[in-house]
Amino acid sequence: MNHHIKILFLVAILTISTGSLQAQQDPQYTQYMYNTMSVNPAYAGTSGVFRIIGLHRSQWVNLEGAPKTQTLGVDTSLGKRTGLGINIINDIRGPARETYFDANFSYTIPTGVHTSLSFGLKAGARLFNVDFSKGTSEQQGDPNLQNIDSKILPSFGAGIYLHHDTKWYLGLSVPNVLTSDYYNDNLQRVAEEQLHFFLIGAYVFDLTDAVKFKPAFLGKAVNGAPLSVDFSANFLIHNRLTLGVAYRWDDAVSALAGIQVNQGLFIGYGYDYTTSELKNVSNGSHELMLRFDFVRKGRIKSPRFF
Repeated sequence: MNHHIKILFLVAILTISTGSLQAQQDPQYTQYMYNTMSVNPAYAGTSGVFRIIGLHRSQWVNLEGAPKTQTLGVDTSLGKRTGLGINIINDIRGPARETYFDANFSYTIPTGVHTSLSFGLKAGARLFNVDFSKGTSEQQGDPNLQNIDSKILPSFGAGIYLHHDTKWYLGLSVPNVLTSDYYNDNLQRVAEEQLHFFLIGAYVFDLTDAVKFKPAFLGKAVNGAPLSVDFSANFLIHNRLTLGVAYRWDDAVSALAGIQVNQGLFIGYGYDYTTSELKNVSNGSHELMLRFDFVRKGRIKSPRFF
């Protein structure tokens, strides 16, 4: 990484580390470093393989109405410079269910021998449904909550993604520039959705021939709310076993583990120990991820750690 990239990473980390985590609107992930397209559409196709990722997250286990999220992402490169991907997300929070359908497109421009800059666009829709029979009696009688169920809402987002072939990446994205109503599971009411800005980054260090170390971060800024930030540190051992820890500001500490079963299949698991007041009423959060890479016969997949 050259001097300018190092400065950019330092500024990014110092910027996002000033905030704290509060309310959640968009689905959140502990294994965001392996689920990048759901955060930034410019990632689509940049892995160089046909990839399928499935993820299930159960948040704040034993807390009634706590979020549960399932995602399915498929992406591939189309030639040397373009990529295409599809994301489907099912997010349940209390009486609210949101199902996202998004198509992602990326275009990549080489910026050096081993570096590239990708531009991404995302367009789609989400089905928003609130079943207030599963809520409180106050919710069922609230006139502000009427006629809010079964809405289909359009979405449109964009992102940029600067990356090295195997060493580092830095990305900035706005997953949806269109604001609309959503169900706030903390306030237990419908509110206006705010713009989300995501900043992601990571760097891979070769500690030995057998061990790689990757610190990464995810920063999220929401208009009218404090900044949130995730930090993670993962070790890749013999290109097969992944072990790591993560910290979500004022919310959770996490343990991460993964195994590269074969050239195509990776299985990842994350456990969040809640550090906020919710730790008194929940048993943390669990996240399971499966990633399938389809590598063309005779082609050796790059051992990239992201």
